Amino acid sequence: MGYDLVIFDNDGVLVDSEPLANSILAAYLTELGHPTTYEDSLRDYMGAAVHRVHDLVLERTGKRLPDDFEEQLNARTFAAFEQELQPVPGVEEVLGLLTAHGVGYCLASSGSHARIRVGHRAAGLDGWFEEEWIFSSEDVGQGKPAPDLFLHAARQMGVEPSRCVVVEDSPRGIEAARAAGMDVYAFTSMMPADRLPGATGYFGDMKQLPGLLQLPL
Repeated sequence: MGYDLVIFDNDGVLVDSEPLANSILAAYLTELGHPTTYEDSLRDYMGAAVHRVHDLVLERTGKRLPDDFEEQLNARTFAAFEQELQPVPGVEEVLGLLTAHGVGYCLASSGSHARIRVGHRAAGLDGWFEEEWIFSSEDVGQGKPAPDLFLHAARQMGVEPSRCVVVEDSPRGIEAARAAGMDVYAFTSMMPADRLPGATGYFGDMKQLPGLLQLPL
């Protein structure tokens, strides 16, 4: 089936931020006395809002992270984005095809609005997204795997959930999309398909996405 709205995750799907962000998060948690590897960060936090970091550290250690944890994490992450962040290869071609064929699209991210905007400016994607096409977990009060963010995006864009498709790269994002009653295609650049259960389909290169979305090339 064709779709009326394509909802993109941001980190790892539009911008190639997951390696940078998870390396920084792992290093900062380790610095604070909570030893965390890059692989730990991917497993525990990829696709989640920052409150999960607070919750999981408290659950595991009984200790709270510093009050300025998010401020300091953002400062380190945004500085790295501004120096190094790139768009995911091929994603601009996909956005161009969607535009050419009149298919609506937006993004729905567990990241903050500030993080999204810094990343898009650094990666040169800011021209592809109107302000009203950008949705964050900040807008609904909780991140994935709850379906609230995707349902909010569909509602704001005026499209029924059954006519939406989500493009995701994390288990939490796939779970959220399914809970919202949406098809979801899993991008396997960071995690193999067997770690992304429940998706409608899988692809490892953005060149494959237009075919899955039934877009004429």
